[in-house]
Amino acid sequence: MKVLVVGANGQIGKLLIDKLKNDGKHTPIAMVRKQEQADAYADSGVETVMANLEDSVENLTEAVKGKDAIVFTAGSGGSTGADKTLLVDLDGAVKVMEAGEAAGVKRFVMVSALQANNRENWNEKLKSYYVAKHYADKALQDSSLNYTIVRPGGLLNDPGTGKVSVGEQLERGSVPREDVAAVIAASLEEEKTYKRAFDLVSGDSSVEDAVKSL
Repeated sequence: MKVLVVGANGQIGKLLIDKLKNDGKHTPIAMVRKQEQADAYADSGVETVMANLEDSVENLTEAVKGKDAIVFTAGSGGSTGADKTLLVDLDGAVKVMEAGEAAGVKRFVMVSALQANNRENWNEKLKSYYVAKHYADKALQDSSLNYTIVRPGGLLNDPGTGKVSVGEQLERGSVPREDVAAVIAASLEEEKTYKRAFDLVSGDSSVEDAVKSL
């Protein structure tokens, strides 16, 4: 499976590409915005495509063409304003969905945020981010794509434990980015995750058992 990672220069994106490259099951392709990012991936033997989430849908369609799956793990980052959050986390995500549909890509995995589906549970300090994630997720669910929406809790840079908890409505919690990448990789071909959205925090189940339990 050729997997296009959108947000390949982000922390989860880098971990996911390393995992996919090393597990031998899938071929990761990194979508990057800058030539130096493309050069760095090329040096490690990873194929890249150059595209920007503020490009047109037509340009993004060219970037996703020929891929079997798309993982959207891009974000505007905590240092930008609400306007950039809307352009990247919402409109950028929806444009990639439209591009995927236009290019005939069937599989789409979205990295969202814990309880983004429930307005009453949004983090007030990150409200514009939650609004963007909420509506991007809804657009994905309304699309023709075979989606999985992963809603991780607070993201940690700790080493992954390989032990997680998944479910429709989990209490606030945190999870290492490495474990998020592992859940994405495990979800790509796991039918139990098809057309499903779920919260993700650290827990007691192995990643494989967790995704099979959905």
